[in-house]
Amino acid sequence: MNALDALSRLAPQQAHTAMLVGLIGRGIQASRTPYMHEAEGSRLGLPYIYRLIDLDRLPPAAAHLPTLLDAAEWLGFSGLNITHPYKQQVLPHLHRLAPEAAAIGAVNTVVFRHGERIGYNTDCWGFAESFRHGLPQARKRQVLLLGAGGAGLAVARALLDLGVEHLLVHDTDATRVAQLLAQLGDPRLVAAGDAQAALAAADGLVNATPVGMASYPGSPIPTQWLRPDLWVADIIYFPAETALLQAARACGCITLPGAGMAIFQAVKAFELFSGIAPDPAAMARHFLAARPPLSD
Repeated sequence: MNALDALSRLAPQQAHTAMLVGLIGRGIQASRTPYMHEAEGSRLGLPYIYRLIDLDRLPPAAAHLPTLLDAAEWLGFSGLNITHPYKQQVLPHLHRLAPEAAAIGAVNTVVFRHGERIGYNTDCWGFAESFRHGLPQARKRQVLLLGAGGAGLAVARALLDLGVEHLLVHDTDATRVAQLLAQLGDPRLVAAGDAQAALAAADGLVNATPVGMASYPGSPIPTQWLRPDLWVADIIYFPAETALLQAARACGCITLPGAGMAIFQAVKAFELFSGIAPDPAAMARHFLAARPPLSD
C-alpha cells in the first residue's frame, strides 16, 4: 500500500463538500484534536472532517512524511496538523513559513492554499494563552525548560514573550539545545547542562519532552528534585495528569496541565484551516466531551 492508497482510506467520499484536515504524528490515537475540530465545525454549520494519520498504524511503505504530504494535497485536504516527531522534519517540504514559524523553526500546522504549502506554528500562541489563563501570577525570574525539540522551540519562544528573565534549557541531546539557542537568538536563553542545579535556582519548570505521554511513561526528571515553591507546567495532555504533574501536586506545587495548550493551539489552527474564528470556550467544552477519556 502506498501513501496515496493509505490516505484514500481516510478520506470521505464527500470530501469535495467538506472541510477535510488531518493530524500527522506517531502514537496519536488518544488525541482529542479530531473531536474538537469536528464538533466546532458542526456547531458552526461547517461540514468538517478530521482524520488521524498515525505513522505507527500505517504500513512501512506508506509511513513516509513527504509522500503523505503529497497525497494529502492530491486528495483535497485543506491542511494538516503536525505533531511529534515531525515538527522540524516537515520544514524542507513546505513552500514558505509564516513569520512566527520561521522565527521558531518548527511547524505544527500546514495549510494547503493556491498550490502552496504554508507552515504555521500555533503551539507558541497556544502555550502562552494557556499560561496567561492558568498561571497569571507565576514568578518568571528563572525557568527551566525540559526539551529542545519542535515543541520546546515553540514553548521557549512563548516563555520569552511572557517575560521570563532567564530561560534555562535542558535536553538529553546537547546539540538540540545549541540549535534552539541559535534559532531563537535571545540573550535570556542559557544552556543547562545540569538540570538539577538549574531547577534548584528556578521559579518554575516546563516539560516539553514526550516523557509522560502514554507511549513514553514516566517523569522527565527525578521527582525528588521538586519543591513546594515551584510552579510546574506540562504540555502533555494524555494522560490528563502526567507522572510529573502528579508528583508536583503531591509536593504542593502549583501546576499547569497540557489541556490548555492543546485547546488554544486548536483554536488557532481551526481558524487557519477554515478562515472562521472558533469560540475558545466552545472548543474547551468539546475537549472535555471528547472520547476516549484523558486517562486512557
